[in-house]
Amino acid sequence: MPRLSADRRHPVTLNLNGRTVRGEAEPRMSLTDFLRHEIGATGTHVGCEHGVCGACTVLIDGQTARACLALAVQVDGSDVKTVEGLEEEPGRLGVIQEAFREHHGLQCGFCTPGFLMTLDALFRERPDADEDLIRETLSGHLCRCTGYAPIVRAALAARDWLRDGETDHA
Repeated sequence: MPRLSADRRHPVTLNLNGRTVRGEAEPRMSLTDFLRHEIGATGTHVGCEHGVCGACTVLIDGQTARACLALAVQVDGSDVKTVEGLEEEPGRLGVIQEAFREHHGLQCGFCTPGFLMTLDALFRERPDADEDLIRETLSGHLCRCTGYAPIVRAALAARDWLRDGETDHA
């Protein structure tokens, strides 16, 4: 990686949810700030800013990552998927999003994008994930509203719908 000048902004290009986006970032700008303030992708939420709560989880080159801990300049040239990339088509919820809506897996919704992105990665890798694996995978996410039971119910429904090829639950 070339040496970055701390006193100037650097170009950053990403493949964000299937489209190329460009912006500029200071060397210390987090990926969450870059997404929200430079690109306008506000679905990724900023929670603790310490990588603890999981609200900012995105996929970087297919792997879950806490966007508050990643620097924008580190992901230059990467594929980044955010919650906005889960839609089946513009304005239509994706399967995991629909399961959360139908099974009341959210209340205030602040933590929801992180849960959704983690489940998206899990179900791509392990479409047969059982409840124990789902709970373990989601254990790094904090939700102060739901008590987690509706989130797990929503995750199980999403897993089943994805496995069975169901996409229409509206």
